[in-house]
Amino acid sequence: MMAGYGDDPDAVGGPARHIPVLLAEVLEALSPKTGEVVVDGTFGAGGYSKAILARSASVVAIDRDPDAIAAGRVLEQQSGGRLRLVQAPFSTLDEHVESADGVVLDIGISSMQIDQAERGFSFRADGPLDMRMAQAGLSAADVVNSFKVGDLARIFGFLGEERHAGRIARMIENRREKHPFERTLDLADAIETHIGRAPKDKIHPATRVFQALRIFVNDELGELAKALFAAERVLKPGGRLAVVTFHSLEDRIVKRFIADRADAATGSRHLPEAQARSATFKKVGSGVTPGEAEISANPRARSARLRAAIRTDAPPRAGDFSIFGLPKLPDPKLPGAERPGER
Repeated sequence: MMAGYGDDPDAVGGPARHIPVLLAEVLEALSPKTGEVVVDGTFGAGGYSKAILARSASVVAIDRDPDAIAAGRVLEQQSGGRLRLVQAPFSTLDEHVESADGVVLDIGISSMQIDQAERGFSFRADGPLDMRMAQAGLSAADVVNSFKVGDLARIFGFLGEERHAGRIARMIENRREKHPFERTLDLADAIETHIGRAPKDKIHPATRVFQALRIFVNDELGELAKALFAAERVLKPGGRLAVVTFHSLEDRIVKRFIADRADAATGSRHLPEAQARSATFKKVGSGVTPGEAEISANPRARSARLRAAIRTDAPPRAGDFSIFGLPKLPDPKLPGAERPGER
């Protein structure tokens, strides 16, 4: 099931105080020290950044959400110059720091964004059908009201693993001709009415569609892949990479990247030795998941997984998206609309 390692109704639903997930494990993987520079590519509420600063390291924190950057200014002022905030997609982290001793990425949506009905990420409360982390570019309403039914079905089917993707896409196409979708509850209610909901269903019928729209609108999988390539370029030899994911597609990307970069072989015994490649990362353990105590204290952590790696002294490789096995989806761009993260 797409919602990762188990469907998570909190992923698009209920409010939750933001608590950094797997914090102790992330700090162990990063091992920040005095004088080191760590890139927090997904600043959010600043949970990881605060903990890294407490270890006397410096932080370059990146977030494309202007609200997150604005909320972090006080921490930046209190850091004594050791925290620098940058409003940008985390895929561009290598444009904002030349070299780093560590890179941490916490992938996905923050509880702060979910809790703000006006951001349109959740159908727990009614709000505009928006979902844009950068608060600019293509919105979820643009997608459901303008994309072809086949494209919608592919988005829902792949990014949400929604088994009724085709039925929901056709319902949207028929309904939007009479009245475009503009509100979160309007879309959620329409999906529930069309698909139905059995008493035994643990999650709302619209959960996977909302998840798919959010991932698509923000190009989350593409951003993650680019960020991993960028981290490879900026990390010093011995630098540490730590990535926390919450969904199976995200984890698969990170797992495949680390496996590919830790592989020093040519990939084929028939290739000449001149094409042999050096490993750019050393894998550290396997995926780490939270314990029962953390899940009990923070239900959002239940589907989290941490993967870590250490940079070698080999030069970075070219960014090849083929290693991730991602299918071709519609281009998240409408005529005259700026793609999320474009500058």
